[in-house]
Amino acid sequence: NQISEEIQMDIFITIIVTFFAGMGAGLGTGFAGMSAAAVISPMLISFLKMDPYMAVGIALSSDVLASAISAYTYGKNKNLDIKNGLIMMVSVLVFTFIGSYIASLLPSTTMGNFSVIMTFFLGVKFILKPVMATKESMSDVPAKKRAIQSLACGILIGFICGFVGAGGGMMMLLILTSVLGYELKTAVGTSVFIMTFTALTGAVSHFAIGGMPDIPVFILCVVFTFIWARIAAIFANKAKPETLNRVTGVILMLLGIVVFVFSLFNLSLIHISEPT
Repeated sequence: NQISEEIQMDIFITIIVTFFAGMGAGLGTGFAGMSAAAVISPMLISFLKMDPYMAVGIALSSDVLASAISAYTYGKNKNLDIKNGLIMMVSVLVFTFIGSYIASLLPSTTMGNFSVIMTFFLGVKFILKPVMATKESMSDVPAKKRAIQSLACGILIGFICGFVGAGGGMMMLLILTSVLGYELKTAVGTSVFIMTFTALTGAVSHFAIGGMPDIPVFILCVVFTFIWARIAAIFANKAKPETLNRVTGVILMLLGIVVFVFSLFNLSLIHISEPT
């Protein structure tokens, strides 16, 4: 009976952790094109004591379907720039590998909080200085100039992500809105479109190297993230720009704080477990 109760408790904890991890990741993906890895990985590591490499693999897998359904929803509402998104995606993928290779040749530095800090301050930015660009202002940019900008920004995003190892979704959203002048819905739609393929590449490589994941946790994370990303994307596409900016900002700030707390929690556990 005691063993049975322990098993039931383990199952209950797994469901609760994956539900909230999927909810946070799905809302971040559907509203802001945020990578699920920023939320799911620290929660699986902190509460389920999962191997970090495998946790990232599961998070990236969750990102694939969540980003795909979000991109479909944004595309259905004509809030997706596929042409320039493809250009940016190719340059992001190529220069992520280049950035990662260069980083491997240099002394390791503490860059783990880059994505967390960026998530929080990007949330503050959307609240204090909302993105109010329109599709009309976007169409004023010549197609050739937009393609060159997409290529250049993809190179920058890819190199930073490969070198730092985090922040892809946030970097894309920041550059699409602040540098390329995208209106918010099109920026998020294009970001999740790109993230679908980058997450798929990362998930396949993780499982090819690290082996199969914990199947129940894998399925629960994928399903919960998918559901919440769909809900968030539907709401985002119906919301007014002012409302969407505020909601996106609040969600990014909350996710930044929560993930930061998890990172501190992990550090305290490591410190406690170290032999004296």
